[in-house]
Amino acid sequence: MEVLRTVAEARARSEAWRCEGLSVGLVPTMGALHEGHLSLVRRAREECDRTVVSIFVNPLQFAPGEDSRARVAGLDEVLEGECRPGHFEGVATVVLKLFNAVRPRRAYFGQKDGQQARLVGRLARDLDTGVEVVVCATVREPDGLALSSRNAYLRGPERAAARCLVRALTAANARWLGGERDAAALARAMREVLAAEPLASVDYAAVVDEQSFRGPGRLAVVAVRIGRTRLIDNHPLGEPLPV
Repeated sequence: MEVLRTVAEARARSEAWRCEGLSVGLVPTMGALHEGHLSLVRRAREECDRTVVSIFVNPLQFAPGEDSRARVAGLDEVLEGECRPGHFEGVATVVLKLFNAVRPRRAYFGQKDGQQARLVGRLARDLDTGVEVVVCATVREPDGLALSSRNAYLRGPERAAARCLVRALTAANARWLGGERDAAALARAMREVLAAEPLASVDYAAVVDEQSFRGPGRLAVVAVRIGRTRLIDNHPLGEPLPV
């Protein structure tokens, strides 16, 4: 393993690899690495000759600033974009900087952050970066909770309460498999499950299109605060949910 600490070092190393005819994969992270991140690394290593894992805590994702920013209109205005103004501009800006520094052939993102992954995919296409954005399946705990660095903030009964997210997705999936296609009815099924959890405060629960993240569609999405910890999850309805 080689540690590259500057943009110049990353650019030089990646350019040398490409001159050798080697393909480069990129796994962007903000640290707090867990098995979900490692699954992306393994996928990148399977499909690329060299893999770069970036660790950068992006201040643009958490606070407004005066920096010039990249924006993907539409996807940054709904759900996560609406709940977290400016968040996706920060994501798009820093991911574009990473693409320019590493110039990967492929970049790997997890389905748990599905809206972010779609936004980055559109950014890559619209700006002709030549980067293929690969979206990998969500990695879950044995009880179904999606792996996230935020899970470490769950304390005591909050950890058990957090399972309400996957229970809500399971309820919507069962309704879908039973023939229900009305997005509002499916969303109500999720909200009923979430409302039964006293520690849960719901930001949104909806069934949306997988590309636009506007309804209707077949992607069930939820964002819930358990205590002070905000968690998100999603599931394409009609597909097995490993819980």
